[in-house]
Amino acid sequence: MENFTERKTPAGLYSPQFEHDNCGIGAVVDIKGRKSHKTIDDALQIVEHLEHRAGKDAEGKTGDGVGILTQISDKFFQKAAAEQGLTLGTEREYGIGMFFFPQDELKRNQAKKLFEIVCKKEGLPFLGWREVPTCPEVLGHKAIACMPSIWQGFVGKPQRVETGIAFDRRLYVARRVFEQSSPDTYVCSLSSRTIVYKGMFLVKELRLFYPDLQDADYESAIGMVHSRFSTNTSPSWNRAHPNRFILHNGEINTIRGNVDTMLAREETIGSKYLKDDMTKVLPIVNQGGSDSAQLDNTLEFMVMNGMDLPLAVMVTIPEPWDNNKSMDPKKRDFYQYYATMLEPWDGPASILFSDGDVMGAVLDRNGLRPSRYYITKDGRLILSSEVGVLDIPADEVVRKDRLRPGKMLLVDTVRGELVDDEKLKADYASRQPYGEWLDRNLVPLSSLKVPNKKVPSYTKDQLVQLQKAFGYRYEDVSTIILPMAKNGGEPAGAMGNDTPLAVLSHTRPNLSEYFKQMFAQVTNPPIDALREKIVTSTTVYVGAQGNLLEEDADNCKVLKIENPILTETDLLKI
Repeated sequence: MENFTERKTPAGLYSPQFEHDNCGIGAVVDIKGRKSHKTIDDALQIVEHLEHRAGKDAEGKTGDGVGILTQISDKFFQKAAAEQGLTLGTEREYGIGMFFFPQDELKRNQAKKLFEIVCKKEGLPFLGWREVPTCPEVLGHKAIACMPSIWQGFVGKPQRVETGIAFDRRLYVARRVFEQSSPDTYVCSLSSRTIVYKGMFLVKELRLFYPDLQDADYESAIGMVHSRFSTNTSPSWNRAHPNRFILHNGEINTIRGNVDTMLAREETIGSKYLKDDMTKVLPIVNQGGSDSAQLDNTLEFMVMNGMDLPLAVMVTIPEPWDNNKSMDPKKRDFYQYYATMLEPWDGPASILFSDGDVMGAVLDRNGLRPSRYYITKDGRLILSSEVGVLDIPADEVVRKDRLRPGKMLLVDTVRGELVDDEKLKADYASRQPYGEWLDRNLVPLSSLKVPNKKVPSYTKDQLVQLQKAFGYRYEDVSTIILPMAKNGGEPAGAMGNDTPLAVLSHTRPNLSEYFKQMFAQVTNPPIDALREKIVTSTTVYVGAQGNLLEEDADNCKVLKIENPILTETDLLKI
């Protein structure tokens, strides 16, 4: 496996043309919550084996970005803080911020002082700074040229604040106040539970660049990794994943509408959790971030205002419920209720998320991104965008499966269990009387009374005059209006359109012509009939004759394919 991505010529079913198709994601979780350095080491191995899913420059020395999210290792950071002469509290009684400061010393010192002032103003005792040990010599010159100065800031927990989400909520407010006053600084993470190490480099350089990650005392029960292949935004240190709660493979096609509606809510939004601090954290979404960073902003805001992280993910990325007649009525009411409040963040995406206590994964409703996972005898879950990322003996594996479209995989390290999707969603759907709320407050359009007024009618000449005045052409009437009026059918048209833009037209176009639909039609990897067939199967094997074998507990059969064109890379994505 180590030499797989180094092949430059076809070998067997492998072909280099299938490399570099989309981001690579992975996670290692100890289900019982046992912290170890092996979790970190295995997570780093995963991302190193996902090199073919990471973007790089033409020179091959600078990558799009690589990163890891872990639990804060109390054992390691107690030692690291002591070396700086700092005294921390017990585990989770201190928070750690990972800062990308400007390289300019004056600007850096100003930003550091500003953060200390913000902490004091927000009632948070600031404990001190630690410059993160790094090895820039392993990076390409492009990454070094824009490399920030990387520091960690330690913040104590006030006595009257509880550990966990309550403390993280105070840190969230402090971070948002600081970010709005210091635009030259990027805060990778600021939490008492998780920390993010990331940067704009190649996959193999993550381990080498941060010596912290090589220390045997650095222990965690959760390790989430990401190798970036940027499709919608340019690479940068800030845009490397993980974000503060998620890492993401894919695209959010509805991002413009999602962000606009989140911004529109800010004038009337309120919360019993943030109360007077609400104005400090607005705007909710940083519009300069990537689509996944903006989703992360939204999830973080929802969590800090009282939602459990799995619930926030269920609400923003719902499973396909509206046409599912067999769905439990309580769950349907749950999704319908939240659909009236928040639009889905839709697109081909696979997302891993964690708050330091739980680690979960969710696939978009169409299942257009691959995610496979193993559960081992020693109680670990290993998940990635493809199989084979870790060398696990077959007799150590107790379960192999893939993430289903719209389904959620969740590990609760506090309770030490893998939570079933149906059980999880049934629990959330039963917490509130969503069905009663809908019956009492939802108004169907069919129940609205139609005014008893005669519809205005026009003569043929009057109608033509009005159509000309409002910019309707013959094609608009014949191909769009008439089919809708006669049959209630959708208008049909070609995607190709060689007519001039409305603003440049010499005629007087319809007002609607000045507006264009924003839709990112990106499918990575490309969708075709063969791939769609494979994605919907349970488990796929290649037989000795090149046939695909689909094994299912209830129905074993062989999918015979003449002249198979599958590559090894294809099989890894299944």
